[in-house]
Amino acid sequence: MTVYTDRGVVYDATGKLLDIYRRESAESDPVMLLWHGRGPDERTVLEPLARATAELGVVVFVPDWRPDSLDGGRAHLLASIAFVLGQAEAFGGDPHRVLLAGWSRGAKAASGIAVDTSAANGWRPSAVACLATRYGRPTPTSARVPLEAVVSGDVDPIPFWLVHGLNDELVDVEHSREFAKVLRDHAWPVHFHELETNHAGIVMTQCDAGLRRCVPATGGHALEAGQRVAAILAKAAGGTVA
Repeated sequence: MTVYTDRGVVYDATGKLLDIYRRESAESDPVMLLWHGRGPDERTVLEPLARATAELGVVVFVPDWRPDSLDGGRAHLLASIAFVLGQAEAFGGDPHRVLLAGWSRGAKAASGIAVDTSAANGWRPSAVACLATRYGRPTPTSARVPLEAVVSGDVDPIPFWLVHGLNDELVDVEHSREFAKVLRDHAWPVHFHELETNHAGIVMTQCDAGLRRCVPATGGHALEAGQRVAAILAKAAGGTVA
């Protein structure tokens, strides 16, 4: 399937950029807003996963954001939500079907939106997908701790999709196992997938020590896991994967 990419679209008043991946025939397709991890302005790191997910019938928005900013990146993340809700239709997406997803620190930020109804001015996504993160501390988008917020019982449940590499050397898979159990114990819909890969491989990348960043994977477990993750995300969003 042909995937079109709209690169370098300005999404906020400070000039932050995002990329959009969509199939040729996109029309009211489900949407995914995908947040990168700790590195500042690293939207291109997620291109392999974004493209693979778009091939399965999802319009994917991937913004730059700055976790190192004074507010932890919150303003950028909220601005990216506002842009997607306002512009999804212009790119063939359905603004009423939005999967909020993230990797590592981006996943922690996504979980904050899910468990705090005030975090994004009352907006909550159709579902949340969290790739390889922790849930026991406040997030970049909310002062609430996801684990504690779920236990409190004062938030209406929405579906969580958790994905973690069994060989993750940065964030132990036990963090996702613990959160999945807490979600189930408190009647939140949860889908949990453990894959044979590491922290970079979960997003179809590999670490380049020289560049000090992740680059597209060239083979092995990362490619296999990344394709699995794309299929999981497409299913979570409501794409063409059954």
